[in-house]
Amino acid sequence: MESSALKEIASGLPFFKTLNEREKLLGVVGALALRQVSLSKAAEIMGMGKEAFLELLDAMRVEFSYLEESDVKTEVKWQ
Repeated sequence: MESSALKEIASGLPFFKTLNEREKLLGVVGALALRQVSLSKAAEIMGMGKEAFLELLDAMRVEFSYLEESDVKTEVKWQ
């Protein structure tokens, strides 16, 4: 993705004041989704507590689960 396209996406986010913070958020959410960082590390990178970061993810409608795929399969069997 071109840098200018990323800046355009980041500038449209209603979260954080600066473009730099918004771009960092995009990277952190991507890394979290790809399981490259933990929730704790993602929150730390953003300078937030875990609960505040979870609330931000919720406000952004980003689905996040602590469960691994195998955990989800086990949980489904319990129902």
